[in-house]
Amino acid sequence: MSFQVKSGYTPFTLESVVHFLVHHNFIDPSSPLLVKEIGDGNLNYVFHVQNKATEESWIVKQALPYAKVVGESWPLTLDRSRIESEALIQAHSLVPEFSPVVYLHDSEKAATVMEDLSSHTILRKGLIEGRVYPELARNVGTYLAHTLFFTSDYGLGSAKKKELAKRFSNPDLCGITESLVFSDPFYNAESNSFTEELRPDVEILWEDQDFLTEVASLKHSFLTKGEALIHGDLHTGSLFVTEGSTKVIDPEFAFYGPAGFDVGAFIANITLSILSQEAHRTDEEKDGYLAYLFGVITEVWTVFDSTFRSLWDTYLSEDNRYSRGYLNTHLQSIFVDSIGFAGCKIIRRTIGLAHVEEIETITDPEVKLAVERRALTLGKKLIFNRKNIDSIENYIEMIKEVV
Repeated sequence: MSFQVKSGYTPFTLESVVHFLVHHNFIDPSSPLLVKEIGDGNLNYVFHVQNKATEESWIVKQALPYAKVVGESWPLTLDRSRIESEALIQAHSLVPEFSPVVYLHDSEKAATVMEDLSSHTILRKGLIEGRVYPELARNVGTYLAHTLFFTSDYGLGSAKKKELAKRFSNPDLCGITESLVFSDPFYNAESNSFTEELRPDVEILWEDQDFLTEVASLKHSFLTKGEALIHGDLHTGSLFVTEGSTKVIDPEFAFYGPAGFDVGAFIANITLSILSQEAHRTDEEKDGYLAYLFGVITEVWTVFDSTFRSLWDTYLSEDNRYSRGYLNTHLQSIFVDSIGFAGCKIIRRTIGLAHVEEIETITDPEVKLAVERRALTLGKKLIFNRKNIDSIENYIEMIKEVV
């Protein structure tokens, strides 16, 4: 299959990525180097390059003209590399402590050179290992508030927002989300993946027309609400963490969408971690770690809410001054969307194309099936009841009903 790519584009090898860095004056050609391809994602190449003499290091991420997880039968635009780079730069301008530094973007090569975060751990892996990150929830809540406020009409002003939105038209990757989150899991799509024992539960979802109507309403919100520049894929594999540091990576799905989608995606992934705890913790460990994870969800929303309110009071754009009294309504709308989107994400990660490691690594088939059934039950409840859940504490109680 042929692809429409720029004439200077070729996928990197271990050798050519070094030539690329030499060309852009990051390294001297005589430097002693350690070069590895470390990408474990679905769409791109990721290289780690270290100068062994100086201990300087870089991450080079290059987009492929197709989805790596599927192959050339699923072509994708290379422009997503530019979108990711610009989204990282935008986030770094707002919350530099939570975003890696971008050193260079080369549009011809669809490649970005950025800060090496090897000192950090992927959050998902840390949570599976039972680690506690004291600053995680506060950091994520702060990141969400700043990025979602300052790229909105209210923080940026309507004209500037419209100009920025043009830079982040992202139809290819939005199409992936539309299919994998809002469409395929809700009918017998070829991309779905689940154990046969779960089929009766899945078919109940597929046959429930009232439920499918609620999903369609959430999909409509995703398609039409251009509230802020959202990350678009804010799961626990998109955060690098230490005990005191949080870095948000991989915003190649970024576009102008509903603010609640980022909040809901993060909450959903912590919720999936909660549902899987019985398979990863002893009885003595489980209660304490569940309390920590419940606290993460509660604090993320609480910090987001309070920080967003403070930003609104201080930085509301001049053309929206008359809207000052709309704040409570706006935050309630984001909250309702967040709960509904979390429900869709939980179901998608249970029966759709890409699952989560917390559940996939459960070795006991009966325990795994029980966790998956609870995930489907909870996802459905969240979607149906999103307008009636009036606080993050009520969300926690709904999780506890199925754990």
